[in-house]
Amino acid sequence: MIFVCPKCMGKLNITDGGAARCAEGHSYDRSRYGYYNLLLSERGGVHGDNREMVQARRAFLAGGAYEPLAQRLAERCSELLMCGGVMLDAGCGEGYYTSAVREKLDTGRTRIAAFDISKDAVREAAKKRCADFYAVASSYKIPLPDESVDLVLNTFSPQALAETSRVLKRGGHFVMAIPAEEHLFGLKSAIYDTPYKNEVQPTDLEGFLLLSQDEIKYELCLNTGEEIRNLFMMTPYAYRTKPADREKVLSLQSLTTCAHFLILTYRKEEI
Repeated sequence: MIFVCPKCMGKLNITDGGAARCAEGHSYDRSRYGYYNLLLSERGGVHGDNREMVQARRAFLAGGAYEPLAQRLAERCSELLMCGGVMLDAGCGEGYYTSAVREKLDTGRTRIAAFDISKDAVREAAKKRCADFYAVASSYKIPLPDESVDLVLNTFSPQALAETSRVLKRGGHFVMAIPAEEHLFGLKSAIYDTPYKNEVQPTDLEGFLLLSQDEIKYELCLNTGEEIRNLFMMTPYAYRTKPADREKVLSLQSLTTCAHFLILTYRKEEI
C-alpha cells in the first residue's frame, strides 16, 4: 500500500479482509470498487463534484473532445517516467487522464496512485483499473509520505503547492494542465451577455523550475443537444447560471467553442 494513514501518517498495511490499518489502530475499509476513503473531514454532505457532474464529464470525455489534451499529457508523463517510478494523479476525477497516461507507461516499472475529493469521481475512476492505488482524499492533505513520488499530475484541480512539494522527491516533476484564456469562450458567449476570457495566473511557482509551457488550442464543434448539455453540466457554469440562461444553453442543438489549454511542466528544485 502506497498510501499512508491520514490521521497519523503511519504506514498502512492491508489485512486479510482487505482493510487498511496502521500501527496506531486507525482502519479504513476497502470499497467494493477497490478504493479507500482517506478523506478527513468533520463536515457532511458531498465533497467535490457531485454525481451529475461526474456522469456528464464521463459522457463528454468519452466522445473524444479532449483527446488532444489527454494524449499530450500522456506523452509528457511517459517521457518523464521513462525509467519508471511513482506517479500521483492528484484530483484524478473519473480517471480519463489517468487512463491515457497508463496506456503510455511501462507498467512493469511504474506505479500510479490516484485520488480525488469526490467519492463519485473515484468510484468511476476505480472501475477503469488504470491506477494501482485509489483513494478519496484532499489535495491539501495528501495521504502519502514525504518525497515518495517521482511525478505529480494535476489536471484542472486545486494546486495545493505545499503538499505537492512535500510528496515530490527532490528533482521530481510536476505536470499541470490548466484552462488558457479562450477555453470554452463560445460556451460562455452562449450564456452571458458580456462573456469574459479566463484569467491565467503567473506560472512562476516557489520551489519549482518551469521547464516547458505547451499550448493546445483547437475549435470544438458540438452537434447535438446532449453533447452541449454534458459540457455545460460538467462545468461550474451549470451552478452559477440563472435559470433563464441555463435553459437557453440547454436548448441549443449546435455550438462551436474553443478548447484552449496550457500544459506546464516543472521540476522541484533541489535545495
